Amino acid sequence: MAKVTDTVAALALPVVEGAGCTLWDVEYVKEAGEWFLRVYIDKEGGVSIDDCEAVSRPLSDLLDEADPIEGSYTFEVSSAGADRVLKKPNHFAQFLGAEVEVKLYRPRDGRKDHVGLLRAFEDGNVTLEVGGSPVNFEKKEIALVRLYPRF
Repeated sequence: MAKVTDTVAALALPVVEGAGCTLWDVEYVKEAGEWFLRVYIDKEGGVSIDDCEAVSRPLSDLLDEADPIEGSYTFEVSSAGADRVLKKPNHFAQFLGAEVEVKLYRPRDGRKDHVGLLRAFEDGNVTLEVGGSPVNFEKKEIALVRLYPRF
């Protein structure tokens, strides 16, 4: 049986593309005892509330019709955000050279958070350039990788 997120992504993709956006990610998570289905979209120049609405309304109807999730949940469509999480190989490829934050499960050099330029991604392993030197992180030690915007 397909995962909920895969099923929803398949339903969402034509709707998202029809709205002139790209599908960044789908997550189905339990938070504070409630289930949330989140569809993250992206668009050159940024995502507006109108873009989210253009995806949310028709996708909500499709989800009601297909009914891929038993029980109740909160459905949200939003921008992937400036500090978006990088999960898939194409996410990492798109942002090679960008400044990212790697969060670790356990501290390394006294810190769990490391910021640097994304230089490589291979089989879940990440290489950052920090202070002109490469720093390698193995997949098993990485909790999260996200863009690190500076404002």
